[in-house]
Amino acid sequence: MADRKIISIDGMGGDHAPRVVVEGLERFAQRRSDLHFLLHGDNAKLKPLMAKAPTASPRTTIRHTDKMIAMDAKPADAVRRGKGSSMWNAIESVKSGEAVAAVSAGNTGALMGQSMLILKKVNGLERPALAASWPTRTGVCAMLDLGADIAATAEQLVEFAIMGQAFARVVNGVANPRVALLNIGSEELKGHESIREAARLIRASSLQMDFRGYVEADKIGFGDIDVVVTDGFTGNVALKTAEGIARMMSDMMKNALRSGPVAMLGALLVMPALKKFRAKMDPRKVNGAVFLGLNGVVVKSHGGTDPIGFEQAISVAAGMGESHFRTEVEDNLKRLVASTSAAASVAAVSEQAAK
Repeated sequence: MADRKIISIDGMGGDHAPRVVVEGLERFAQRRSDLHFLLHGDNAKLKPLMAKAPTASPRTTIRHTDKMIAMDAKPADAVRRGKGSSMWNAIESVKSGEAVAAVSAGNTGALMGQSMLILKKVNGLERPALAASWPTRTGVCAMLDLGADIAATAEQLVEFAIMGQAFARVVNGVANPRVALLNIGSEELKGHESIREAARLIRASSLQMDFRGYVEADKIGFGDIDVVVTDGFTGNVALKTAEGIARMMSDMMKNALRSGPVAMLGALLVMPALKKFRAKMDPRKVNGAVFLGLNGVVVKSHGGTDPIGFEQAISVAAGMGESHFRTEVEDNLKRLVASTSAAASVAAVSEQAAK
């Protein structure tokens, strides 16, 4: 299998593993006949499920391990004692070059910790970020960081912008992504110093980026921005808030349409439109967050997803694994370093002249 493009999969990670993992793998294999798979986990549990996956089975090798990371495991313990687990082995396959990407629906903190330990950060990057997509009026937008870390300096926000731009190109198919920093207002003086400094750095650099300044949280869904950049704390809060509001609205709509005979009749009349709306807002279609900034591709699927969602996470991994993502990021980082160095030299000369 060494000469084939391979996706490495944690077969035991997730709330409904391994059933959902295998069913999602089968769905993906039905539309991509050119890829092969490494499935890590308990052979006794995986083999009977793979017997019901006729498309994926001939292209899948099961790597047995009876060790797995619990969904409630503490990240530090998972990193310290995780060697040999299905999650660990899935990531190791990327490090060795056997696989182009790894996918897991397991414990997020454990996956991040193990990925950092095994793959290390890309040279020149201060910190990795967690990026994902969410629906907008016109399609989807990418957002990062969503919780890989809590705070971020101005320099790190610029790095996130560089990685987010490449992510939007690869995963969302946007040729020239419009990038903006999440802020409490669109005015130049709004926000923390780190946000204002990040904007200044981007504008002063020679980055090949369509930078649009600031975007407020209530404007994300408009679809005018393709990449929203923020720190991990703010991004995670924004994501959880959006998910909660979406579930609340869905439940309220269901209750309203079931509130009486007239409402139920009206529901039947608008059912085609409701189905289109539900399909557009389906979170499974944007499932698959990526740990950006590592020497290898690792995709985190939502732990409670179903086969459709896990199929999408594998699709994200395949797209990232086959792309020139790292080359684009590294090229823009070089431009950033060169621009920063040049600015520092000019400042030093000016300071010396002033003396």
